[in-house]
Amino acid sequence: MAVTLPRATATPADRWTRVRGPVLGAAVAAGLTVALHFRDPHESGSWGFCPSAAMGVYCPGCGGLRAVNDLTNLDFAAAASSNLLFIALIPLILGLWVRRLVVGWRGGGPMQPTRVHWWLGAGLIGVAVVFTVLRNLPGSWLAP
Repeated sequence: MAVTLPRATATPADRWTRVRGPVLGAAVAAGLTVALHFRDPHESGSWGFCPSAAMGVYCPGCGGLRAVNDLTNLDFAAAASSNLLFIALIPLILGLWVRRLVVGWRGGGPMQPTRVHWWLGAGLIGVAVVFTVLRNLPGSWLAP
């Protein structure tokens, strides 16, 4: 016997309260993306200097600003060259954002942190470490 639960009814104010975070986060990200389009991070010092790159070590995030700039210019090859890991994570980031927006829109409560199996977390950390090592090898094409 199937049990059906009553559909949550929400007033528009309640809905806005639930989706405010994802919507404002998207607005901030869009604003920063526009800023990155018009102030080119490929110019040295235009957005400051990365401390790890100044020490000669490229972290997993190095080249992320340049990748966003390249994406706003629809230059996907240059974006992948700037930071391949960031480009690979964009679908995951967008998927999590859409998931949060849909849950809030439908009337769900605050989302609990997603439970991640230890091996998935260890795998993601391992990918970041391997990516960092590979991009710091002499002559590596993964270097930003």
